[in-house]
Amino acid sequence: MTNRILDFSELPARLRVNLRQLVVERREMPDVSMPLADLAVVIVSHPQVTYTQAVLAGLAEAGGTFVACNRRNLPVGMFLPLAAHHAQARRFAAQARAPLPLRKRVWQQIVRAKIAAQAETLLCLHGTDQGLRALAGRVRSGDPQNVEARAARRYWPLLFADLDFRRHRENEDQNLLLNYGYAVLRAVVARAICGAGQHPCLGVHHHNRANPFCLADDLMEPFRPTVDRAVAEYVGEHEICNHVEASAKQYLIEQMTGRYLIDGQQRTLFDVVARMACSLADVFLGNAARLDLPGG
Repeated sequence: MTNRILDFSELPARLRVNLRQLVVERREMPDVSMPLADLAVVIVSHPQVTYTQAVLAGLAEAGGTFVACNRRNLPVGMFLPLAAHHAQARRFAAQARAPLPLRKRVWQQIVRAKIAAQAETLLCLHGTDQGLRALAGRVRSGDPQNVEARAARRYWPLLFADLDFRRHRENEDQNLLLNYGYAVLRAVVARAICGAGQHPCLGVHHHNRANPFCLADDLMEPFRPTVDRAVAEYVGEHEICNHVEASAKQYLIEQMTGRYLIDGQQRTLFDVVARMACSLADVFLGNAARLDLPGG
């Protein structure tokens, strides 16, 4: 499967389906078509983009994700496949009955991988990991000492070389770019979760009855530093503004869909998150003890 992320934010367009192809129609431009099976995520933010019901149904049937954005170009809704795995019911059941000690051990692995990735990001950008790699080794089952938060307090001020920076979704600074990158990442991870026959709302750590994507929020944690690094590099070359411009979107998507190291091999983001989601299903089923995570 070819995995592509399409972002419709700059020009009006009409999207329709013909013979399992997504057809993009624009005024005074030739039509463009591509197989639905090649699409991982379709993001729509331009207010004059229209699409047929067949686009949503065809994309979901092919295993893709549709993301709708608001006037600030930030994602506000997601449409995912309902049935994407032949053993979905069995995997749902195993996921739902996973005991707390098991979920705590899984969360330990996730937090360790996240902090290790943060350490690598700081090392690449600033030549120091701020002691984060040592902190990663101190994460215990369930992270009862909240090492994740302790790492964050060291991480964010150095990431942008700004002691006053705070990670707040509503701030109109680097946070806008972080919001966009995380939302795209969340869609990619949620798609992989569905493809592995699991339910995205049943998390191992995140739990909020109003959040339908708790598991996606869990599993995307080790990949957030890739978005962080891309944002830091972009704002280092461009003036920060109060909107997410097209060049920023393109840069973030290019960087976050690059290569990751897992099991000593270089793999794409889509490969890595698919392997991670499948490995989590195996953990829930009792067929494995650990997740396949980047950096292994």
